[in-house]
Amino acid sequence: MQTIERVKILLGDTLGLGARIGTLRADSALLGSIPELDSLAVIQVITELEAQFNIQIDDDEIDQSLFDTVGGLSAFVEQKLGR
Repeated sequence: MQTIERVKILLGDTLGLGARIGTLRADSALLGSIPELDSLAVIQVITELEAQFNIQIDDDEIDQSLFDTVGGLSAFVEQKLGR
């Protein structure tokens, strides 16, 4: 399964998006567009990304741009995986 698909599923599960997961595309905006993605949910998503992809995300890597789009978040994960 492609990284972006795994990220979409992770977002859907973590944020409880239900059927709305099917509307997520690479250019789908995250912060400010998905009400469920608040500051607490950002922490939950980061924790889940670290666990599911076996990566470490440092505090200085976390900023608003990381959560601009689904594709951007997926690209960040791929970079952390060395792809």
